[in-house]
Amino acid sequence: MARAQYKRYRGITLLARELRKNQTSSELILWQELRGRKMMGFKFLRQHPVFYKIVKDRVEFYIADFYCAELRLVVELDGPVHDNC
Repeated sequence: MARAQYKRYRGITLLARELRKNQTSSELILWQELRGRKMMGFKFLRQHPVFYKIVKDRVEFYIADFYCAELRLVVELDGPVHDNC
């Protein structure tokens, strides 16, 4: 999805921002290793919305813990935060 279209889904973007502010200890440790292109020069984003289906006004998405567009790679960390799902 083009970056301009994200504005339409502002609530999702705000949720991702909130998750970035409240990251788990595991996410913090991994982020220290991924940020700033430290992992073989690849750029990673954290708590990045991934839209996989948009039909009319219905959007299906998830927020990936870490995402690398160059590799088309999503990294999800398990932990207590997923126990309530």
